[in-house]
Amino acid sequence: MFTKAAIKTVINKTPAVAVNKPALSQNGLRQCLRVAGGGSLGFIISQLMGWNYGVFFTVFPMFLLGMVPLLNGNIIRQFLANVSLNALEVSMVVGLLKHMPLVMTLVVLGLFLLRFNLMAKGPFFLFGANGVLTLSILLHFASYPGVDLSDLLASNIMASLLAVFIAMLMHTLFPDVEPRQPPPRGAKPAAQIRHETLMGGITATLSFVVFQVFDLRDSLSAQMATILILFALGYSGARVSAGKRAIGTLLGCNLALAMQLLLYTQSHHFLLVILFYWLGLMLFAREHILEGGGSGIGFGGLTTLGILFGQSLGPQQDLVYSALYRFSSMCVALVGTLLVMACLHCLLNSWQPTRLPKSN
Repeated sequence: MFTKAAIKTVINKTPAVAVNKPALSQNGLRQCLRVAGGGSLGFIISQLMGWNYGVFFTVFPMFLLGMVPLLNGNIIRQFLANVSLNALEVSMVVGLLKHMPLVMTLVVLGLFLLRFNLMAKGPFFLFGANGVLTLSILLHFASYPGVDLSDLLASNIMASLLAVFIAMLMHTLFPDVEPRQPPPRGAKPAAQIRHETLMGGITATLSFVVFQVFDLRDSLSAQMATILILFALGYSGARVSAGKRAIGTLLGCNLALAMQLLLYTQSHHFLLVILFYWLGLMLFAREHILEGGGSGIGFGGLTTLGILFGQSLGPQQDLVYSALYRFSSMCVALVGTLLVMACLHCLLNSWQPTRLPKSN
């Protein structure tokens, strides 16, 4: 039998188990407000103006505010320079080479290799990442007959300019409380840079070819997923990113479905739609910041909501089918992309000039 004194002694000597619950810093909270506010503002403006390609207006502010916690002249110049270059590249590639698929594919490969080389080297990562994502979407849509290329490029330019304006506004309204420390930069060996460049460029080009051959123009989520996991710049990182991306997309689809069911016949009340959308963005923005700002669960949920709401899904549309299609097509695309990357990883590591260091 234990006496009360013995029990009390045991309790006093038992170490307390600390449960560390993640909490947002003040800067993290401000960035959440910037991402949710910027994504919502892009959605509001595109809907009120009735512009085409609403996905550009919802996703671009999320990308600029979520992937980059800072905003300065260098970042703005990289973002806008990429927009101008993308418009020129798409106009020339589609306008001059559309009737020559093989030559067009080789040119697209060269463009992707250039972007991934910039990403692998580091200083111009934003320029390369935004270029890969935007260029893949623009080339995919522009290559289909019946698509107004001028309208597509104009919408992309307008959305990019609006994203910069929104980012400046959000940083003014919700500035950081404390100065941020720049991320550490490590020098990469030349073989690793070549490995990451070839891995990303070849995989992105194969993704473009597959979506063209199978006429998957309605699979924007799947196409974006195959590109976003390449931002990890390697097979091992892509495996982790793919799992998080799948979870984020599933949660985003389910949340969008729940919002639509709650709104249902009230979806014509624009203020209610905005409120639900902002709350959803805040939820995923918090997860995105806690993950460290990469392309993980939070960013997957953010872009999923942006795509679903950017396409103005209403109660008359089959949102259940739309959400299930997006999730299933994305899973198939991710599995196929990882298989390609695994093969390329083994192939590139078998050649000395592209072999990764043993630590990777």
